[in-house]
Amino acid sequence: MKAIRLHEFGSPEVMRLEELPDPAPGPNQVVVRVHAAGVNPVETYIRAGTYAYRPPLPYTPGGDAAGVIAAVGEHVTRWKPGDRVYTAGTVSGAYAQLALCSVDQVHPLPPAISFPQGACLHVPYSTAYRALFQRARAHAGQTVLIHGATGGVGIAAVQLAAAAGLHVLGTGGTEEGRRLAQEQGAARVFDHRAPDYLDQVMKSTGGRGVDVIVEMLSNLNLGRDLTVLARGGAVAVVGCRGEVTINPRLLMRAEGAILGVLAGSAEEIAQAHAAIGAGLRAGTLRPVVGREMPLAEAAKAHHEIIETPARGKIVLIP
Repeated sequence: MKAIRLHEFGSPEVMRLEELPDPAPGPNQVVVRVHAAGVNPVETYIRAGTYAYRPPLPYTPGGDAAGVIAAVGEHVTRWKPGDRVYTAGTVSGAYAQLALCSVDQVHPLPPAISFPQGACLHVPYSTAYRALFQRARAHAGQTVLIHGATGGVGIAAVQLAAAAGLHVLGTGGTEEGRRLAQEQGAARVFDHRAPDYLDQVMKSTGGRGVDVIVEMLSNLNLGRDLTVLARGGAVAVVGCRGEVTINPRLLMRAEGAILGVLAGSAEEIAQAHAAIGAGLRAGTLRPVVGREMPLAEAAKAHHEIIETPARGKIVLIP
């Protein structure tokens, strides 16, 4: 099979398309024939060697994919070859034609969801679900600000929050992206490049502020987020690319909380994917594919996901 491999950490150009032996499933494992693989910002940090976790070299990046079961190992009874699935992590890496997975890393992909859409599910939707409901404890009737509502996690958060009965506000850097976020369920989307956009957010809440903020770029925004936090509110930090200075008095004024978001326990991950599956079947969750690129252009995809305005998710097609 063909797969992207890294033999060293560094720039996107360290990724190379190579020929590897096809993986064989062991007990309680399956092999997925990948039709699309999702690209996530965290994979660029891991590739660069700047993330807390460094996989042993060489390795194949990626955990988000969608395709069909190609083979099953011993003791696997739930899946059979040909079943449509999406992955929530892999054993061998998703940037490949075939991906080895444990049975608890694959979930059913409804017929109405395309393979590229399926590759948009795991990291964006499980992260958004964890940020909103498992960490910030958001509930119907609250106001949530999705700070970065046009990327993969942002769109997932908008859809999940709207479906749960929250009043959804968002931010985005382009008119096209802001329009997309509104189409997905945001009541209003503000231009975060406007100098007074946080004043506009406060005005839209009648001066009360927002109950929950889902923050994608905390090193730029966290200090200012605290100025629009309602009493008892919380900021769920999903993304960060550096250090930040905040004024704790703003946090004290709101009696608010700053919550870090990372992968949860096995039980929490299972809960998230149960909710994602229900939303896919009901039609309330509709993954947005921003761009499809050939697997061989993985390096270009890593450049684009960091350097260009987000609009949906980038997926690689083997």
